[in-house]
Amino acid sequence: MKDKSAIGLIGLATMGANLARNIANKGFSISVFNRTTEKTDKFIKDFGKESGDKLHGSKTLKEFVASLETPRKIILLVKAGKPVDDMITELSPLLDKNDIIIDCGNSHFKDTERRQKELATRNLHFIGCGISGGEEGALHGPSLMPGGDKSAWEKIRPIFEKIAAKDFGGKPCVVHLGDFGSGHFVKMVHNGIEYAIMQLLAESYDILKNLGKFSNPELAKIFSGYNKNPNLKSFLIEITAKIFAKKDPESSKKDAYLIDFIKDSAGQKGTGKWTTEIAHDLGVFIPTINAAVDARIVSGDTKGRQMCKVLKLTPTAKKLTSSGKKNLITQLENALELSIILCYEQGVGLLTQSSKEYNWNLDLAEITRIWQGGCIIRSTYLKNLTIGLGKDKTAATKIFKKITNLFAGPKQKSWRRLLTLSLESAIPIPAFSASLNFYDSYAKAHLPQNLIQAQRDFFGAHGYERTDKKGSFHTEWD
Repeated sequence: MKDKSAIGLIGLATMGANLARNIANKGFSISVFNRTTEKTDKFIKDFGKESGDKLHGSKTLKEFVASLETPRKIILLVKAGKPVDDMITELSPLLDKNDIIIDCGNSHFKDTERRQKELATRNLHFIGCGISGGEEGALHGPSLMPGGDKSAWEKIRPIFEKIAAKDFGGKPCVVHLGDFGSGHFVKMVHNGIEYAIMQLLAESYDILKNLGKFSNPELAKIFSGYNKNPNLKSFLIEITAKIFAKKDPESSKKDAYLIDFIKDSAGQKGTGKWTTEIAHDLGVFIPTINAAVDARIVSGDTKGRQMCKVLKLTPTAKKLTSSGKKNLITQLENALELSIILCYEQGVGLLTQSSKEYNWNLDLAEITRIWQGGCIIRSTYLKNLTIGLGKDKTAATKIFKKITNLFAGPKQKSWRRLLTLSLESAIPIPAFSASLNFYDSYAKAHLPQNLIQAQRDFFGAHGYERTDKKGSFHTEWD
């Protein structure tokens, strides 16, 4: 190879392979390396001609580093945790001053901060970049969330802006978010919101299937209808409708749908758990996200769920009439609309507090803007949220009133009716319940924690504050 590559990528699993192809297809020469040489060779064989010979494979790490123009820009897409540290340990001695390592995996933001500080002592730059969109997004345009050294970002900016998805205004879904671990933190919150919305959709499925008795083709039609709602139109609802319409390719029966043959045990890779942990550390209320993480945990406890088969359910709801089923579809749409809006609000609340805690100065409007395209939680509602968080205070106030008015009218009543009906039908709705509790907790003028303060003072002399005078007080209760 005569000319050196503009950028390099290590790790040719699905995401890495597709991102490399995306970069090459956008006109940038890229060198790739994988520990398994056969994988590199096959990748170049399959896709080397696709982009006009922009893809170049390396058999050794030393050869890979030598193939890159300086300052070197190297993307890591390896498993989070120790594999990232191991690769940095192996790679960094081969690099020169001002070379840049970009971790595009799902790393914990505190690991990213540590790595940036350690590499800075060796005059190397480090960027932690969240990436969302799955394998299709990686190939055709993901949402990219980089954080780290600003000067290093400027060097990779032309490439990242070119390969990113586009927002509703045609701008790239990428922006430098801040220093240290800010990029991976924003991606972590993105994933927490993703967990919450997916759980709400799962509970919606449970309600419609077991209470409404709708068939899979009917479910596909219902969710396609929900996707026409401006506040619900989204990637996740779109694919949910498609899932219900998918026939089982391994069955000879015409009415066999794949969804009915998939186990009900959902896994988690850690980002959801990290979101709940840091929210507790920062004192931020994100009940829907917490409920979604808990729901995945209980679904994975297959042994415990088997042992509890002796437990009996006693639903009290009556069988729905045809008009009742029609009402159920509307009630669920309203509940889903309001609950999903609150998922985004919980994420924004966590981002707001983290920005203060870590001095990141996050631009919340820009974060929601880069989520408008490419990522898993992209939706038309994000356009409103971006305006609501923007600098135009008149437009922001107008949007705020528009959103709060949604909660003040019949949609809220519909939301409450649906939850009552679901509970009477013995259908677990942890995320829906958590969303309503989130709303009610902030909407209620007085919460009962004054009793908790009194209890703590009674048994531990912790003291309490009064409503009628300033200071801390203690009472001899008994």
